[in-house]
Amino acid sequence: MPFLFVLAVAAFSLHGRPAPLTSTLAPDAFEGAPAFAELKSMVARYPQRRPGSAGDDELAEHVQRTLEGLGGTAGGGFSVHSLRFQAQTIDGERTLTNVIAQRPGSISSPPILIVAHRDAAARGAQAELSGTAALLELARVFAARETKRTIILASTSGGSGGSAGASELVSQLQALGSSTAGGGVGGSPDAAIVLGDVAGTNTSRPLVVPFSDGLGSAPIQLQRTVEAAISHEVIDNPGSPSALAQLAHLVFPMALGEQAVLGAAGLPSVLIQTSGERAPAPGERVSMERLEGFGRAALSAVDALDAAPDVSPAMQTGLLLAHKTMPMWVLRLLVLALVLPPLVAAVDGLARARRRRLPTGRWMLWTLSCALPFFSCALLAYLLGWLGILGATPLGPVLSSALPFAGEAVTAVLTIALTFALTWLLWRVGVRRMGWGTRPSVEVTGLAMVLVALVVTLLTWLANPLTALLAIPALHLWLLLAAPDALGLREHSRRLVSLALVAVGVAPLVLLIVFYSHQFGLDVGAVARTGVLLVAGGYVGLVGAILWSVALGCVAVAAMLALTSIPDIPDPLTGERIEVTIRGPMSYAGPGSLGGTESALRL
Repeated sequence: MPFLFVLAVAAFSLHGRPAPLTSTLAPDAFEGAPAFAELKSMVARYPQRRPGSAGDDELAEHVQRTLEGLGGTAGGGFSVHSLRFQAQTIDGERTLTNVIAQRPGSISSPPILIVAHRDAAARGAQAELSGTAALLELARVFAARETKRTIILASTSGGSGGSAGASELVSQLQALGSSTAGGGVGGSPDAAIVLGDVAGTNTSRPLVVPFSDGLGSAPIQLQRTVEAAISHEVIDNPGSPSALAQLAHLVFPMALGEQAVLGAAGLPSVLIQTSGERAPAPGERVSMERLEGFGRAALSAVDALDAAPDVSPAMQTGLLLAHKTMPMWVLRLLVLALVLPPLVAAVDGLARARRRRLPTGRWMLWTLSCALPFFSCALLAYLLGWLGILGATPLGPVLSSALPFAGEAVTAVLTIALTFALTWLLWRVGVRRMGWGTRPSVEVTGLAMVLVALVVTLLTWLANPLTALLAIPALHLWLLLAAPDALGLREHSRRLVSLALVAVGVAPLVLLIVFYSHQFGLDVGAVARTGVLLVAGGYVGLVGAILWSVALGCVAVAAMLALTSIPDIPDPLTGERIEVTIRGPMSYAGPGSLGGTESALRL
């Protein structure tokens, strides 16, 4: 009933999307031929552009000279800064360079930021460099055009994995203050457009990627503004993120591209890319028409933002459904309403267990101890990353083409797998010495496991209510593991059904992993490597590692419960073991349980 009430509230909470911003200026000033010639020239002169390499640094100098050649701010040009810093990349810790250029506007509205990374993991990778070619052509356009807002252009490094340059860019803009971040003429940017592969011939929707590494994505108006520009200049239907993709990114925020780290820092950002969320293939062919079309779309979007009021700084945390938006507060209530039934059932079971003086607390500690093998793996991953043994620990996911699953990555995954096996063996020894036993008690462990899972779910709900969705099927279905005879099945059938319940309970997590592996093009080995890097690189914090470990410990307990046999009760008259056929919701309720039979009086 509470869920139906919240569902009715959700139906009335849907509201429409804001209209896109449009520009009255023709974007014909962006010329595809010189931008395409610049792209070919850069690929020929700087084919090797691994982050922090000599080719990457030489290309950074070329970008700086090109921007400085457009003249200073007094003549309508840019003030240019080249900033070096240390960061983790796909090749380990390297010294990277960001080139930042600013052209002041005529009013004090927040600036508009345009970003493109220039590094690449593979030789050539001309599609990945097309964003830099478009950035330089946009610089030539803005050097000859007056704008209301300050325009900031940034050429970053590290975008081939981890987006270290974009992550550092946020603090660099703040540190530069009045000389770069706008100061008296602007302030911090309120919108950013990231140029990825804008010349590739293969198309994968959506062409505008709004996802970030934090909770939420770019504001809807910013998304629709860029989508409308692409629809007018390049392709009729640039596509929009599906409801499944939105939900997955809300459940576990993770994305590729510089817009991911900029959005996580609170800067509304979108990525324009022909290959969608995934980066282009190293050998992707390029087209001058595509480069011109996407370049003009970017220019049109900037003109629309330049003429409009300030973009809302609030990230979009709701869910877009059929051109309507469901706000986050409604999603939070819906998840809480789904948690409420198993919570009530577990509290009722706890009260009954306390009346029967069952050791619920001890079995809750036993359940928590099952998280130790998982947490030991997390601690080892942190240690490997801190000591630099992994070699490369970029913050965030990395494509298989940029960081293959080989060498140190294979060794690290195998080491962590062996650590898990050894820790599990030590756990069995430890619980035996404490007198707890390695087999769960069917009578009370299921209740203890559900209580621990509920605590983890509620703590997760406070931080990100959508992440708690992963636990909803398990919380409902695993109540049957706490009362296995409610299934009314024989032992063999009960085990099969119980294992099926465990599998369905973890299905949301498995589907989430499958979604991201498909989006990022990861095989099984790359998925394992990504999991290790997310922990070793600090993407998953210590508190998150603890909660994930406890949740996986609950999964292990559920699997052990499914495989544990239900003990038979000996007949006090004959001494033979009889099968229990009657049980209550949480405990035995068979012959003699009420104390009114002859057998009970004898006992």
